[in-house]
Amino acid sequence: MTQWSLVSVVRRYLPGFLPPLLVGAVAYGVGHVLPVLGGPVVAILLGLLVGQLFGQREAWRPGATFAAAKVLQASIVLLGATMSLGQVASTGRRTLPVLVGTLVVALVGGRLLVRLLKVDTVTGRLVTYGTGICGASAIATMSAVLGAPATSIALSVTVIVVYNVLGAVFFPLLGHALHLSQESFGLWAGTAVNDTSSVLAAATAYGVTAASVAVVVKLTRTLAIIPLALYESWRVQRTSPTARRPVWWKLVPRFLVLFLLAAAARSVGIVPSAWGPVIKELAYIGTTVAMAAVGMGSSLRHIKQAGWRPVALGGLLWLLVASSSLLLQRLSGTL
Repeated sequence: MTQWSLVSVVRRYLPGFLPPLLVGAVAYGVGHVLPVLGGPVVAILLGLLVGQLFGQREAWRPGATFAAAKVLQASIVLLGATMSLGQVASTGRRTLPVLVGTLVVALVGGRLLVRLLKVDTVTGRLVTYGTGICGASAIATMSAVLGAPATSIALSVTVIVVYNVLGAVFFPLLGHALHLSQESFGLWAGTAVNDTSSVLAAATAYGVTAASVAVVVKLTRTLAIIPLALYESWRVQRTSPTARRPVWWKLVPRFLVLFLLAAAARSVGIVPSAWGPVIKELAYIGTTVAMAAVGMGSSLRHIKQAGWRPVALGGLLWLLVASSSLLLQRLSGTL
């Protein structure tokens, strides 16, 4: 990279990266004073406040988007470097019944609620997949497969954002009120909080073990996007043969592959176990900065414009998945 191109990159990203960095620094300090909330949760609240006060500035968009997406993904990869592949496999296998059960509840419940609330079919499908799989990432993938209009995409993303913020803030408080163990809370957050960012924020506030379990559960759940996207593609092609069929391996998030590679590096000793505390702290800091950017990008005005039907769909479906996760944990003996 030349000097001029480096300067161009800095000019493009720095204005939008500095605000979440500063908000994250404040939230990091407050989180240590109020550990029941934690830095990431404080960051999303402060970020939301900053976003409402200063607006969604276009000059901030590249840097804030980088912080919300890439910094978060880097934090997830760092967490992978603190776990062995054996731990990842064991957690995934142990939590699979609850994971699959809640996904089925989300898909079936979503279809019924869409009809009951008379929500537009495409918007309803996007909200359902966003709630059931991995939030905005699932919406982005499925909208391309379904050929969803911009209005449906905007509405569904807005709904997911609402419950992302609520999940990050209230799940840790509810977990303590219910006296959930670290593992039970991690499984609950990983199955019932919509987006990976808010899953990590809520679980990090609850504890280190909760964060490790929640990340594995959520990333495993993310893989469901592959068969479901292929199914939707097949369904669309039945009525529109010219529609493009997605390539399955391109649906796998790159940071998921890097997470597994980081865990493999930890397993064979490339990443020493003594580095664990430092890596976890770096992941915590990165998550805090990312959640500040997520909060800044959330708009109360857009939530108001979404209308009550899609918001009600997202809320009812969210409550259904959250309650079924706890019930399935109870039935399977993991609670």
